[in-house]
Amino acid sequence: MLLIGLTGSIATGKSTVSSILSKPPYSLPIIDADLLARKVVEPGTAGYKAIVKYFGPSTPDLLVPAGQGMPESGTTGKGRPLNRPALGRRVFGEDEQRVKDRKVLNSIVHPAVRREMFFAVLRSYLLGHRAVVLDVPLLFEGGLDMFCGTVLVVAVRDPEVQMERLMKRDQFLTREDAENRVRSQGDVREKARRCESRGGKGLGVVVWNDGGRDELEKEIGRVVKVIEEHSPRWWNWILWAFPPAAVAVAGWNYWRNVGINKRWKVEEEGRERSKL
Repeated sequence: MLLIGLTGSIATGKSTVSSILSKPPYSLPIIDADLLARKVVEPGTAGYKAIVKYFGPSTPDLLVPAGQGMPESGTTGKGRPLNRPALGRRVFGEDEQRVKDRKVLNSIVHPAVRREMFFAVLRSYLLGHRAVVLDVPLLFEGGLDMFCGTVLVVAVRDPEVQMERLMKRDQFLTREDAENRVRSQGDVREKARRCESRGGKGLGVVVWNDGGRDELEKEIGRVVKVIEEHSPRWWNWILWAFPPAAVAVAGWNYWRNVGINKRWKVEEEGRERSKL
């Protein structure tokens, strides 16, 4: 089974690409890290309790206010849900405290999400899917690209397009809030460059999404063709039918990705030295 790592940055259209890939003619199963991240911090979970313990004393509006339909203990009796905009204001930004708080939040959420992803991938394999999409905003940052046979980055060439989409989608955001959220996920054009540096033959493919829906669907068609040339259907069925072969290929992909990431790191260090 081919693992396709799908990433990008906020408001580049990653969710739209994910939605298109999940429907005919592609019909690929999607493992959405954002949905899993919400699941692992629902009231009553270990993640929820850890977040409330760390952020609660210094964030008065951390939980959704109690009121009609939302009693003090929440509708589930396990606590009121997290107030996600308030938590976002607490962790998105580049000042020292926000960076520290974001690391704490990630240390709570990421391990739980990885466990959920592992079981979701295993279910997809057992059900006989030829490929599965790992929809992860911080694919590179979290090191999950190491396990992927193909990486897709959804990117825009014009950063202002990204800002306009974000502020139109989340109208409660000020421009400063929007800029902080965009910066917190890194420059998507840098992610696109890293994706392309993985080499040809479908190892890394960029989905450019500066235009409208029709243009995006054509771009996805082009990308899927590249992926299928890299990993044809018959090969994926062989791996499903012979689990030892699938394990061997997974190991090979991992070590190949180790080399790819080492090469990228060396290239980045060289670029940084050239700026001095």
